[in-house]
Amino acid sequence: MRLAAHLIGLLLLALAPVQAAALPVETVTIVGPKASHVFHMEIAADDASRELGLMHRTHLARDAGMLFDFGIAQMVAFWMKDTPLPLDMLFVRPDGTISTVAANAVPFSTATIPSAEPVRAVIEINGGLAHALGIAPGDHVIASIFPRPGVRSRRP
Repeated sequence: MRLAAHLIGLLLLALAPVQAAALPVETVTIVGPKASHVFHMEIAADDASRELGLMHRTHLARDAGMLFDFGIAQMVAFWMKDTPLPLDMLFVRPDGTISTVAANAVPFSTATIPSAEPVRAVIEINGGLAHALGIAPGDHVIASIFPRPGVRSRRP
């Protein structure tokens, strides 16, 4: 009888959803013409964390989000499969400026949401928050992967 209980326990453990390792969190500021907004973003910088994203999350704090870092500028596309929260997606150029905002992505949708141009990163925040805060294309994202506004990179 104990063997059966042990085997059932192992089977349940094997079938349980895999918990993702905690991602690094970084303070990210989005600067617009009228205001700056500070977020605490999880950084998804590898294939596994980018693939999982915010799937299965049922709550996201107002000042939280996820920054998907692709390392280089490229065309990207997202979907909302297995994501119960509506999200705004901010597509961010390599210089840190927001290219486009895909507002209120529909939970559980498998429709693709593509970038309009090659981007370095995508930021996901609560659906409707970009509009509520006035976050728009052209705003600048301050994060470790982007150059600071007004700071030119040096050429050798």
